[in-house]
Amino acid sequence: MTAWGVRDLTVRRGTRTALDGVTLDVVPGEVVAVVGGDGAGKTTLLRTLVGAITPVSGRVAAPALREIGFMPTTSGTWRELSVQENVAFVGGAYGLRGALLAERSERLLAATGLAGVRRRAAGDLSGGMRQKLGFVLAMLHEPALLVLDEPSTGVDPVSRVDLWRLVSSAAVAGTAVVMATTYLDEAERASGVLVLDRGRVLASGPPDEVVAGAPGVVRSVPAATVPAHAWRRGAQVREWFADPSGAPGEAVTPDLEDAVIAAALAKEALSAR
Repeated sequence: MTAWGVRDLTVRRGTRTALDGVTLDVVPGEVVAVVGGDGAGKTTLLRTLVGAITPVSGRVAAPALREIGFMPTTSGTWRELSVQENVAFVGGAYGLRGALLAERSERLLAATGLAGVRRRAAGDLSGGMRQKLGFVLAMLHEPALLVLDEPSTGVDPVSRVDLWRLVSSAAVAGTAVVMATTYLDEAERASGVLVLDRGRVLASGPPDEVVAGAPGVVRSVPAATVPAHAWRRGAQVREWFADPSGAPGEAVTPDLEDAVIAAALAKEALSAR
């Protein structure tokens, strides 16, 4: 089974190191979620994977460009063209014609709920519908590797669910999927997760292993003892403690969000020494 990804990747943008020793692997049939805040390096990693950025060092393993589907944060649609015209334009660029283009177009438009708005201009679609059209364009040529840059950011909750269903279906069909996201609940459903912080890997692996390997301990506390180490989850205040022994509060079962926060706080504590 062919694995795509990057190994020990370093990328510099001017004098700034955008990625520092990053490794990512994805195989056909799996979804890997790349997680991180603004400036973490998510987009740089994805653009390097698809060949748009040349790294300073490290190795990139990716299929030929025509076997890659890429969806940027802006959806990658042409706003002045209709849904059908977008599909025809991109299909033509990949050499799809006649019955083959019609079959794939109909199948993808039906799956995304866009069949009824095929004559509508992309610029007149809602944000969620436009992102779905971007997914259609990225999947039209049935790529071996699908790379999605925050496909669900800024869309409504129903569209988020729909987009995840589409991503999951692509993986089930055998596509290798790398998806940047700011939503940890989405990352928790992926086969693997890579957490970036200022260009470096904060945590990586299957979500359950990332959670199990979280440093320190997370407790539910009535009031924060160190406010910088506390966050709110619903009605609870949770706090991270580096030393599990004698930590106050009640034990909680951490999820991926707790684990990522714990890893970030542990890194800050180490840097402050």
